[in-house]
Amino acid sequence: MSSSLEQLKATGTGSNVDEKVDATLDRLLVEFGKKILEIIPGKVSTEVDARLSFDTQASIDKALHIIKNGISKDRVLIKIASTWEGIKAAQVLQRDHGINCNLTLMFSTVQAIAAAEAGAYLISPFVGRILDWYKAAHKRDYTAQEDPGVKSVQNIFNYYKKHGYNTIVMGASFRNTGEITELAGCDYLTISDLYNSTAAVPKKLDAASATGLDIPKKTYINDEALFRFEFNEEAMAVEKLREGISKFAADAVTLKDILKQKVQA
Repeated sequence: MSSSLEQLKATGTGSNVDEKVDATLDRLLVEFGKKILEIIPGKVSTEVDARLSFDTQASIDKALHIIKNGISKDRVLIKIASTWEGIKAAQVLQRDHGINCNLTLMFSTVQAIAAAEAGAYLISPFVGRILDWYKAAHKRDYTAQEDPGVKSVQNIFNYYKKHGYNTIVMGASFRNTGEITELAGCDYLTISDLYNSTAAVPKKLDAASATGLDIPKKTYINDEALFRFEFNEEAMAVEKLREGISKFAADAVTLKDILKQKVQA
């Protein structure tokens, strides 16, 4: 953080406090990403401010600014909420700029289909948060096999493989190991290293098998009204997307308040 502040003071970036804070946050995100990439292979996700989740052009501009600040495009994913506007931003970034996107806060097949049609590099369906909603709404527990979050990812994975989409499915936000083992075979899963486990984990998801399933193809990417209507029919998805954006936005405000104090110091 100190390094980012010093760089901004040296360059004079920003004409007022708010602009300086925004510039500092962008630089901070880039520096965090660079440090992580020094110790891991592969890619790192850098998130666009959740308060831009309903502004396609602002999300595009922010993503381009983050890339301009210095992380190689082949090692970063721009993380954007899976709103209609966010999905359309990802479409432009992927198609016109070659910038890979991670569409997050994914709670429905409607979002997932539109994301794949947009050419998103990766999606992050939130398994555990879906389970949380169903447990609270229906006042019951679920086995791993009947877990609504698990079923959501299974449906998305099978749809993608059936219809030949290359978008990576990365299951995230797990509540128990049963959810993880039920999704063995998924493209990616965000889980801790399994160094202490020697148990066999049978493959549950299989791309080749999915191609033989009877899954009708749908399209949303050029029909905003249909996307919004069908997404709106899923109460869980609507509520969890709203909640996720609000929480991410609140975190961004907290961080900016901290940066503002330091910028003004």
